[in-house]
Amino acid sequence: MTATPERLDRLTAALDPEGSGDISQAVIDAVRAVPRHLFIPAVGLVVEEGEPYLIDRDSDPAAWWDTVYSRSIIVTQLDDGATSLDVLAGDSTSSASAPSTVADLLNHLRAEPGMRVLEIGTGTGYTAALLSRLVGDQGEVTSIEVDPAVAEQAAKNLAAAGLTPRLLIGDGALGCADGAPYDRVHVTCGVREVPYAWVAQTRPGGVIVLPWHPGYGTSHALRLEVREDGTAVGRVMGFAGYMMLRSQRPRPCLGQAPGEERRHYRTALDPRALDQLGAGADLAIGALTGLRSHTSEGTDEDGAYVRVFVADPGDSRSWAAATWRPGSVTYGVQQVGRRPVWDEVLRAYAQWVSWGEPHWRRFGISVGPEGQSVWLDTPERMLTSS
Repeated sequence: MTATPERLDRLTAALDPEGSGDISQAVIDAVRAVPRHLFIPAVGLVVEEGEPYLIDRDSDPAAWWDTVYSRSIIVTQLDDGATSLDVLAGDSTSSASAPSTVADLLNHLRAEPGMRVLEIGTGTGYTAALLSRLVGDQGEVTSIEVDPAVAEQAAKNLAAAGLTPRLLIGDGALGCADGAPYDRVHVTCGVREVPYAWVAQTRPGGVIVLPWHPGYGTSHALRLEVREDGTAVGRVMGFAGYMMLRSQRPRPCLGQAPGEERRHYRTALDPRALDQLGAGADLAIGALTGLRSHTSEGTDEDGAYVRVFVADPGDSRSWAAATWRPGSVTYGVQQVGRRPVWDEVLRAYAQWVSWGEPHWRRFGISVGPEGQSVWLDTPERMLTSS
């Protein structure tokens, strides 16, 4: 079997599932030129709605090929390689991303022939292959991967595709200074704080595209342009969920110091409302508080629940959890630690409302040597965490 015209048509359709027509012809041509199946292992894990399942090229080749040339995300590693895919559970730590997300980020990158590109996170090698088709395969693309096993397999995949980008093993947060300056930096892992090294290694006028995971709420596609003064400024462009840069993975929360009191009280605010406000509220709350959030749902001895956690990323012992249960008029909140994090979330929510509930498209960030700042409408209107 191979990538038949019908399969390529299906994959091309998956690049733009909403039919917006926004994906450039150059990106579409690159996707059609790079055989996705060369970057997918014989056994992969699909985690979508419903139960996760394996695709196996040897035992069910038709299903494997159909999935490879579809919109599916295919997980290729669990728990940094410590857990076998056939366990069907664990943290996804490497994957072939959804084709629509890959195409969307490449579309924002606007890479052109002859440009020098730094890729952060080689993964399967598929995006490095697409970049090589977009800008050239004569040393234009440098790709760095932190996991040696993942990097080794990516090198094999790229060789099978006949492509030779420069491949490095190392911490992508440091970039690759000896190849700088780059015209474009393309990031295939989520980041909370944009490393300044990426800005410093990009020429003025260059572009950095990345999945931004600010920590509170959903994740975003971010496009930054580097300025002459050594800063980078850009807006939120949409949504893009990727696995986190390893050095920025969130630390576990829900710690509690010995003897520390858990404060319990009731609130009239349905915690599900905060989880359903939309990305504009998430961006405002995250910027104003610096907190991160997580929502879980399930059933325990008291019945069904939805639980919203908020936590201080710098202090694992400062957190709060608010729980919704069917039929409740008020909702239980427990809070631990020195920071009253739940109260801060409510104040930030009220601030967002007072601004007229701005949409996520109105937010952006600036990155400089001192760090990054979130802003609303213009870089001069910075939002500061409390």
